[in-house]
This record gives sequence, structure tokens and C-alpha cells, in this order.
Amino acid sequence: RRGYPLTVLHEYRMNARIAKYGKPVISFIQGFCMGGGVGVACHARLRIVGESAQIAMPECGIGLVPDVGGSAILARAPGKIGTWAGLTGARLGPADAIHAGFADRFVPEADWPRLITALCATGDMGLIPDLPPPAPSRLPALRAEIDRLFDVPTLAALVAGLDQQDSEFAREALKALARVSPLAAACTLEHLRRLGATPDLRHALSEEYNFTHRAQAQSDFLEGIRAMIIDKDRKPRWRHARAEDVTPDEVAQLLAPLGPDALTFSE
Repeated sequence: RRGYPLTVLHEYRMNARIAKYGKPVISFIQGFCMGGGVGVACHARLRIVGESAQIAMPECGIGLVPDVGGSAILARAPGKIGTWAGLTGARLGPADAIHAGFADRFVPEADWPRLITALCATGDMGLIPDLPPPAPSRLPALRAEIDRLFDVPTLAALVAGLDQQDSEFAREALKALARVSPLAAACTLEHLRRLGATPDLRHALSEEYNFTHRAQAQSDFLEGIRAMIIDKDRKPRWRHARAEDVTPDEVAQLLAPLGPDALTFSE
């Protein structure tokens, strides 16, 4: 349990603890909240977004699956919205984030200092207003198309289906999928399918850990980090060039139970 798996183990335990903490945790989300930020902010008792919030799970773009418990939120999202967001790394503004289940309420950021001061003084969550976001969510209008195109068993079937469509949404989804690791995307699709529509957070974290524990040796993670963070050439050389090249055995091996190395939540 050295190196990256150990770091992830502590992080996942923290994510689970935030969700079950005895005192109410309230998060205020502004600007970019992605990946690990979702694990810190989006398991809180009440999640408030401001007008600048952009929430996303872009892990497939660095060869990982959506983790830090984010897969549980994606799985609970209406229809296949979570599958779409998890595979493409789509950025969700305030209204989209609320609709997808990453946030609960919108409060203008200019009102935050006063609200935070009042909450610290009183502990009264009833002081938090429930205001309409500055713009409505685009997701209800896209829901039927998302559900139809993303309700598929494999990544290859998804790409083939999108390629047959002549819509702006399909073209944008294909463009996004072309940037991510096919292996990570295939594993994400299967992982979300296994979680079902109402996963327990700890179960989702445990299933995520099956992948992340193996990530350095068996996935595109190191290459994704090289391309996106170290060299910044944004030209990753993934293990597979196409969705159809990923085999079911590879997906099964990365998501298989870890046995004695499985995630536990005891410190």
C-alpha cells in the first residue's frame, strides 16, 4: 500500500467521512470544481453553487475513471445524464449541476460572505435561500437524446451510435470522446452500469478503488498525466486507438475485486 494507492486510500476515506460527518457540512462551490474537488465539495450535506461554478468529472481524459465517489453522483443522475457527463467530462454550470445532482441550491456569490457569517454565528441551515440559477439547465431538453444514445452496453456501440447521428449534441459528444482514453471510458461505462441507479457512496468508492489501485500498472493513467500535466503536449499515446480495440477482458481485469488489497474505511 505504498505510493499512489496509499494516497488514494486516504482520500477516499476522507470523501466517505465528509458524507457521514455528524455535524452538517456545507460546501460553497465557485469556479472550476473538478475531480478531487468534487470529492471534497459534492458529498457535503448541502452543496451551494455560485454563478461561476463549473463542475466536471474529467478523469477519462487522463486515463482514469471518475472517482472520489463522483461515480455515485453520476450513477444517481437522471437517466443517462451521468454516463454522458462521466465519459465526456462535460462541464456543468450552476443549473446543470443542480439538475445532475452535484449541487443543491444556487446563491449569488456576492451574498456568500454575509451568509457564511450568519451560518457560523447561528448554525441555522434554514437561513440558506433557494434561489433560481441565473440561467435554466440545458439538460432537460437534451435528456431524451442522452438517454437514447448513452444507454448502450459498450463504448464501441456508443461511438457507432453517435457516429450515425446528425446533431450538434452527437458531434460534440464524439469530439469529447475522441480526446479521452478508450480504456478508461470503457471501464467507466461498465462501472456505472454495475453501480445501478442508487449506489451507496462507500460501495462506489470501493469499486472505484479496484481501478485506481491498478491504474499505474494497467491503465492509461501515467500516459495521461504525462500528456496533460507534465509535458502538456496534449497528445496522449493511449494503449488503444479506437473504442472497438478495448476488450471485455481488459475491462473486467481492471474492475475486478482486489481481495486483500480492497478498500476499507477503518483508519
